[in-house]
Amino acid sequence: MNTRFAVKMPRPNALGTYLKDRRAKLDPVALGFPGARRRTPGLRREEVAQRAHISPTWYTWLEQGRGGAPSADVLERISDALMLTDVEREHVFFLGLGRPPDARYRKSDGVAPRLQRVLDRLLPSPALIRTAIWNVVAWNRAATLLLGDYGSLPPDQRNILRIMFLDPRARAAQYDWESVARFVVGAFRVDAARAGAEAEVVPLVDELCRLSAEFKAMWRDNDIRIHGEGVKQLRHPLLGRVAFEYSAFAVDGRPDLSMVVYNPATAADANKISSLLESAPPCESS
Repeated sequence: MNTRFAVKMPRPNALGTYLKDRRAKLDPVALGFPGARRRTPGLRREEVAQRAHISPTWYTWLEQGRGGAPSADVLERISDALMLTDVEREHVFFLGLGRPPDARYRKSDGVAPRLQRVLDRLLPSPALIRTAIWNVVAWNRAATLLLGDYGSLPPDQRNILRIMFLDPRARAAQYDWESVARFVVGAFRVDAARAGAEAEVVPLVDELCRLSAEFKAMWRDNDIRIHGEGVKQLRHPLLGRVAFEYSAFAVDGRPDLSMVVYNPATAADANKISSLLESAPPCESS
């Protein structure tokens, strides 16, 4: 091939193509724009720019692949203007900047029924779903019997750190409370920072610092841990020592939530828990 006459193909503009597709799917009338005399469906470029509070020229260049890389602030404004979901917003950031957006914490008071059904099918393994600031928002019956009766607590008290440091029963259930507590504080710090939940962390930390000198000292140590998987042993008032292998999983589409499953470490541990589940009266799972 004679390279002197080779035609240089333009680079594909994946971001511009995606933005154009998204704006074509919006209803201009529903967003307060006139719907008459439109040659193409959806919003016009200048209408997206208006909603995003950016220059129409700059937005046009962005769709055309001109003008250089956009800033994170511009992509945030465009994402809001196009009413993108969290997944779509993340996709726009990868196309425009090659990275995900900064985390935005979203308060959660519960989970979808399908997630609760997943928890309930995991018996005899205790399992729960927690937020990035370690509020427990869903759990199964085994978790109630082995880890704690979350259903008996007001929703704002179902926080793992609060329980670990302020509930004497949680302390009594640990064979090495100080080691477990330090691990919990370090892993919590990582999860909260990763989720962008600094504002939500402040009142919880302030309260625990006032109520627990031990928490205050551990928090000031600034240790960090990763709560991905490990082994946990509990002292249960009826079963005695019970060992678990735990694993934490991200909930797809909900970066603010994680599922933690405590699998019995041995067949004997599983049999103990199954016997307890059979003999104990029914209890509220969430």
